[in-house]
Amino acid sequence: MEIYQLRTFVAVAEQGHLTRAAERLHITQPAVSSQIKALEEELGVALFERNHSGVTLTKAGQALLPEAEKTLAAANQLLNTAKSLQGFVSGKVKLGTILDPDVLHLGGFLTELLQHLPLLKINVHHGLSGEVMEAVKSSQFDAGFFIGSNSDPKISAIELRHLTYRVAAPPSYQDQMLTAGWKDIAAMPWIRTAKQSSQNRLAEEMFREQSLEPRHVIELDEEGSLKSLVNAGVGLCLMREDLALRAADAGEVVIWEHARRRTALYFIYLTAREYDPVIVGMLSIIKKMWSVPL
Repeated sequence: MEIYQLRTFVAVAEQGHLTRAAERLHITQPAVSSQIKALEEELGVALFERNHSGVTLTKAGQALLPEAEKTLAAANQLLNTAKSLQGFVSGKVKLGTILDPDVLHLGGFLTELLQHLPLLKINVHHGLSGEVMEAVKSSQFDAGFFIGSNSDPKISAIELRHLTYRVAAPPSYQDQMLTAGWKDIAAMPWIRTAKQSSQNRLAEEMFREQSLEPRHVIELDEEGSLKSLVNAGVGLCLMREDLALRAADAGEVVIWEHARRRTALYFIYLTAREYDPVIVGMLSIIKKMWSVPL
């Protein structure tokens, strides 16, 4: 059974009327009826009898009402205790970030975290996905954001959203892109990002599936310069779809239409720390901001 069902049970008992209980709970009357029916089915007893003026408790309902009230009081006490403890969670938190802040909703996340746990001191470290993963594994970071798949049982990964990457080429390659096949694409100059970056891993997977090896001409240790280098004609790269589409609209890159690489953005932390107050606080905010089940 759910706490909200007990809350509805108590409200109907106090109001003696489904509609008035619905108004008090700010839900619809059919929702009240549905919750009461579900609760009765789970308990195996009828809680109310209908009459001309509303509803009255059955004998079973009368016996169970005090227990429901005790349960609600205990739940409220639990919430109040948790809220009081928020002010006692202190210390330093190291958070690993990737990509640009807007993709991570980073500003909103940090604001909520400071409001929820005001005594925390937060250090944010920006890097590549692989770097963040290794730092979380070694406890250098408490948590972080990561792109790609995770098979390590020591790491818990909460999926936040899907990301798509596209092949972006210099504007001068526009005519070549119209007729290029996979072998042509692999033979063109490629900009490779650092080994621990998500682009590097996705590009390797993409060409491995085609049994091809791209011709790398330069390697970057960071991803922020990709668009500028592609635009300047240095070579091709994998670029996040939203960035690639904006750059294509501005005439800064050309997109090859025959490849899309799909991956996911995750929030990661050590599984052994899932009950750590700091991790619990961060996860509650992640759930709220990203609407993900935890």
